[in-house]
Amino acid sequence: MRILLDTHFVLWWLADDPDLGEQARDLIAAPENLIFYSAASIWEIRIKHALGKLELPDEFSDALGRQAFEPLAVTVDHAHAIQDLPQLHRDPFDRLLIAQARCERLTILTRDGIIGQYDVATVLA
Repeated sequence: MRILLDTHFVLWWLADDPDLGEQARDLIAAPENLIFYSAASIWEIRIKHALGKLELPDEFSDALGRQAFEPLAVTVDHAHAIQDLPQLHRDPFDRLLIAQARCERLTILTRDGIIGQYDVATVLA
């Protein structure tokens, strides 16, 4: 399975947070799955951190780099694909993740039920 992590799952995985849940933990850890994180998630994390809405360890970037995850850049095609999405979700970062998952044929690992209403493969965990 090719999985794109929702932003929360990136943070929960790195922090070994119990909010991650067993199903998500198993999916991320399974060697047969290819796990992606989006540049959009890093952008969202860095904005929230700069605004004081999120605490991050100093070694956040290094810790992320040590994971067996694939970074997913934001492309012009991803940005254009947002126009095809119905206005179900107002969060621009989540809309970009949905567009990326659709363009790249990825499954989004999320807890956000609204994402599951789009025409995109999801695992709600």
